[in-house]
Amino acid sequence: MTAAAPAVAPTAIPKPPSKSMGAWALDVLIWGGVAVLLIYSFGPVELGNVTRLFSNNENTQNFARELLRPDFTDWRLFVEKMWETVQIALWGTFIAVFLAIPMGLAAARNIAPVWVVTPVRWVMNLLRSIPDLVIGLLFVVAVGLGPLPGVLAIALNTAGVLAKLFSEAAESIDKGPVEGVRATGASKLHEINWGVIPQVAPLWTSFALYRFESNSRSATVLGLIGAGGIGQVLFDRMNAFDFQAVSAIVIIIVIAVTLIDMLSQAMRKRLL
Repeated sequence: MTAAAPAVAPTAIPKPPSKSMGAWALDVLIWGGVAVLLIYSFGPVELGNVTRLFSNNENTQNFARELLRPDFTDWRLFVEKMWETVQIALWGTFIAVFLAIPMGLAAARNIAPVWVVTPVRWVMNLLRSIPDLVIGLLFVVAVGLGPLPGVLAIALNTAGVLAKLFSEAAESIDKGPVEGVRATGASKLHEINWGVIPQVAPLWTSFALYRFESNSRSATVLGLIGAGGIGQVLFDRMNAFDFQAVSAIVIIIVIAVTLIDMLSQAMRKRLL
């Protein structure tokens, strides 16, 4: 006679995940603080006056009617200035990438020593914290009106943003390829060139293309302070209450930004 097989115990159903009281208290503290901040800031941001959008209905209707009748009489000037705006964004982004690559590597904690990382991160924070409009005004005072202040303002502000993104991408790489290169007796530069750059290049490319799209819009705003491009023409036509020309300029800006977005997507598919 053979021994009977032991009975198999039924599979126990695991308990649903639960949070500790400390985790619940932290969630309540964080989200409760956000709710309190929103309620507190309701008055200072004057959200109660949102009804003004509908109280002066006649002026709004007149403004909307003018915008719905775009005037493309000066379309050649608008297209020329829009092309200048794109060139400002292109050169500003290129210079920013050129600056952000060494800064991003120097700010990565797994690549550079702490005595290098700390001051580089201070510089990155400084570049990101100053609005590009303020930087543009400084360069307008320094070099005069024109597209050059716009290029320099976009370059510095974007360099701070990209350097942070580049450093975070470098810090999240797989250590295996770097250790493999190091095992061959290669120098630090070779480790970066063959172990780090191939891993971060796709992300860096995506970040740079996104910032180029964003800078195409930022360059338009910089034109309002005399930094060249379509923004300067837009500001002049708004001051002249030529809202039909404003409508035409806005349409050209939308078309240009859409084309840039399509080009950026095509480049991403090609490069990534």
